[in-house]
Parts: sequence; structure tokens; C-alpha cells
Amino acid sequence: MTGSPASSSRILLVEDSETQALQLRLFLERNGFAVTRHATAEAALEAMNHGLPDLVVADYHLPGMNGDELTRQMRLAMRTRATPVLMLTEASGRDIERQGLESGADAYVPKSADRDLLLLRIRALLRERAAVPADEPGRTANFRRARILVVDGSATFRAYLSALLGQEGHEVVAADGPDQAMAALEAPGKHFDCVTVDLLGTGFDAIALCRRIDALRVAATGAGAPGFSLVGIGSAASSSKDLLVEAFSAGADDVVTKDVSPRGADADLLAIRVRTLVRRKLLEEDDRRVADEVRRHALAAERAKAEATAAEAKAALAGALAQANHDLEQANHRLKDTQAKLVQAAKMASLGELVAGIAHEINNPLAFILAHQGTVERLIGEVAGAVPEGDPSRRALDKARDRVGSMRLGLSRIQDLVVNLRKFSRLDEGEMQTVNVPDAIENVLALIQHKLGTRIAVRKEFAGAPEIRCSPALLNQVVMNILGNAADAIPHEGTITIETAIRDDHDVIRICDTGPGVPEDLRERIFEPFFTTKPVGSGTGLGLAIAYSVVQAHSGQLSVESSPEGGACFVISIPRRAA
Repeated sequence: MTGSPASSSRILLVEDSETQALQLRLFLERNGFAVTRHATAEAALEAMNHGLPDLVVADYHLPGMNGDELTRQMRLAMRTRATPVLMLTEASGRDIERQGLESGADAYVPKSADRDLLLLRIRALLRERAAVPADEPGRTANFRRARILVVDGSATFRAYLSALLGQEGHEVVAADGPDQAMAALEAPGKHFDCVTVDLLGTGFDAIALCRRIDALRVAATGAGAPGFSLVGIGSAASSSKDLLVEAFSAGADDVVTKDVSPRGADADLLAIRVRTLVRRKLLEEDDRRVADEVRRHALAAERAKAEATAAEAKAALAGALAQANHDLEQANHRLKDTQAKLVQAAKMASLGELVAGIAHEINNPLAFILAHQGTVERLIGEVAGAVPEGDPSRRALDKARDRVGSMRLGLSRIQDLVVNLRKFSRLDEGEMQTVNVPDAIENVLALIQHKLGTRIAVRKEFAGAPEIRCSPALLNQVVMNILGNAADAIPHEGTITIETAIRDDHDVIRICDTGPGVPEDLRERIFEPFFTTKPVGSGTGLGLAIAYSVVQAHSGQLSVESSPEGGACFVISIPRRAA
């Protein structure tokens, strides 16, 4: 009968017989269990300090600590209280089974029982216990053997008590008198859990030794070291009231009698008393350990909460810093815009005053020259009419009259330039007006003709509305800045194309050139104030920024794209307004 495999179940086998352990281990492994075997209960407890099994199968009769004491130790520890224990024994009888079950075992099976029955009992115990993942944190116990110091002047009783307490699974240290006892207690390292003192020894004063041990215990406990129990041992015949009073007054926690017979009932009583004291101490240690774990978990939770709060505060601070940086960036952007507008206003005001002054100063002598040019031309004509044909003087007069006529053409061109300057300088006309677009563009072209010269041809395609509603001087400034940049961008000979159109209720002006164009990664920055791609000293970086702000002031849009001819193409789009 094999049943279903249970490869996830781990069994700790405690069996001192090599033959029986091998047989049982092979049987359990064939049925899918992972088996770890130890020969003594002490070794099994030490193994559970490093990892817990799902079930313990233990022989009742073991060297040193028996199976029932192993079970008691497991039931004392919090980690192993729920671990099922199956007790095995070769002996039969209800007393053995009762003793094994009373110690805390979950089931009792004789070794002679059928193996299939043993397998069924194991699987039943595993079903009753909820499976615990093997990698669960804390899957270890904290077992340790109790250390007991036996102080007795008789070598026979020292050996007898050491063997008796050793069978309980304790680690026993023997001392023949006060010197060895105090040296063992004061030695650094491991501490003792219980000290037994022979109260009737003839080689030393047992009551005085109890006082010294108690004083040492009090001092060690005050310094943070774990305490221990002090047990006095007398005889039934000599355990008078006075001896008990002296022993308890000297610091003894209990007084028991010892029988000279190894099989005496007092020996079992001594073992039970010591077991009770040690068990209470181990339980107290376990309680303190659990309390320490609870405190550690609480501190860890508080620390995690504090870290979470700090992280939230840090995140809030980072958010506030990011918002402050954003606000600062916006303020810096507004400052740059304001600075650009101030520069534009100052530039336009200075330019307007300069242009207006120059136009005025040129216009006065120009009017004077034009008036006298007409008089001179008329007088030369009258004199030439009085001179006969063929006379040499007549030829000179005709030539002079032609030259004066040519002067009139040049003066007319100067007069047109002055008119254009006066039109461009009308800064007081900042309000929205109806502006003739072709005339405005011609005025700007006339003013930047020195940049264009003969190397740059200008192609004009005015397909849009001839008049738009805008600020005349500001429109002149936008077109002049873009045309000036286009002229500077063309290194040698090239062409500038100016187009006007109407698209989606917008008046559109396109100015394209045959220069190198604007790289894609710079198109987002060319409208920033003080950004320029020209060499140092060749530009302020305000031309396109001013143009952009002017178009925005008209609720319009200024953008740049690639020109069909390979250069840059600036598009001015202004919403149409009713006249």
C-alpha cells in the first residue's frame, strides 16, 4: 500500500539503531517523504535550530534524553508546539503508551506494527496539520540543553547525580567544593540554568556557599545576565525545619532529599524538581524572546512608517521644488518677453525718431532743390528756344536741359524714399488700421534694398487680400525682420519669395528664401529672445523674438518650415478682422 506521494513533507527520524533507522528511512523515502535521521534527541533538537520538519518520528528509548523528554522540549518551544510527533517503541504496555502520550506525543505506534498502518498514521497526522511553506520566515526553533552545576563533596553522588540529570537531556558540570563551584559560575561564556548544592557535605559550609552563589546570582542578574535556580539537597533524616529555614534564607529556591539507593523514589523526585525549575526558566526565556520579537516587529513597523512618512515628505518637497522651478522658469520666460518688448519699444521709438528726423531734414532741401530745378529747366528751355538751330550754343543748352531732366528723376526717387521713411516711422498709428499689404511690403523692400543689392532677386505673388486690418508700423517691423534675416542667410546669390493668401479666415504672408534653412532641432528655439545662430557681434537674437511677439499680439501665429527651394519659409498667419 503506497498511496499518493508526499514529496513536500519533511520527516525528522530520531532512532539510535542503525539497522532499524535504515529500514524505516528507506520505507518512508519510497513513499515520497524527505527523511533526515539523527541518533539522539539532543542532535535532533540542535537540527531543529536550523530548520523545522513537518513531522517527527522518534523512538521512545534513546541514549541520554528519552523520546518523551524530546517531546516535552518541543512542546515548550513556540515554533514546535504544533509539530506532530509520532512515538515508536519496541516495548508494549499501556504504561509506556500513556507516558509517551502524556509527554505531548500525538500518536503511539509499536515498532512491530504493520508498516502500512505506520504509513497511514503518518499521513493522517500530516493531514491534520496545515502545511507550512518550507521557505516561510522563522522556520527554525531555538532549542538548547539546560546547563546544571552539581556541587557535592562525594564523588559517588556527583557521578550519580550527573548521570541522573544527564538522562533528562541536561548538560551537567560537577564540582567537589566551593572553589570549583565559584570558578565555574564566574567563568565567561555559557551560563547555568540550575545549581544543586549538597547541604550535608562535610568538606565545606553548604549554607555559606549558598549565600555566595545567591550574591553572585543577584549581581549577575542586575548586570543583565540570565538568572538560575538554586536547589539544596539533603536527606530525609536530616531535613529538619531549621535546615530548611537556613537553606531558604541563604537563597535556595527548593530543597529536596536524595536517597542513597540509585533506585530510590527521592532520585525521581529530584529529577522532577530540577526538570520543573529548568522548564519554567526555559519558558520564561521563550516568553522574553517572543516579547523581543514583538518589540522588534513593532519597531520595524514604526521605522517603516517613519520611512514612509519621510518618503512622502520628500516627495512633497520634491513636488514643491518642481513647482517652484516651474514658476521660476515661467517668471524667467515672462521676464525675457518683457525685456524683448521693452527692447522692441525702445528700438522702434528710437528708429521712428531717427527716421522721422532724417526724413524731415532731407525733405526741406529736397523741396528747395525741386522748386529750383523746375525754374532752371524752364529758363534753359526759353534760352534754347531763342538760339537758332545749328548754333553750337544750342547744342550745349539742349544737353544741359537733358541733364536737368535727369536730375528731376533722381530727385523724384529721393522724394519717394522720404515718403517711405515717413510711412515707416508712423509709430503713433499703433491702433488697428486698414493697411495695404503690397504697399507695406514695397516700403520695407525699399528700406532694405542695400542688403538685397543685385545678388538677391525678390519674387512677389500677391494672391491674398490687398488690405488687412492690423497695426501698420508693427507689420512693417515683422516683415523687415524676416526679410533681413533671409537676406543674411543667403551667402551668395539667391531668391526671396513673398506670397500672400487667404486660408481659413486668416490672412497669410509667406516669406521663403534659398538659404541653408533652419535645422529641425533649432526650430523650437529660434523664436526665443537673445537666441541667434549668427556669429558673435552680428546679431542680438531679438529680431525673430520681436516678430513672434508682434504676431501673437495680433492673435496670430508665426511658424517656420522648410522651403520648397531648400531654404527656410516663415509663415505669418493673422485672423481676418472686419474693417
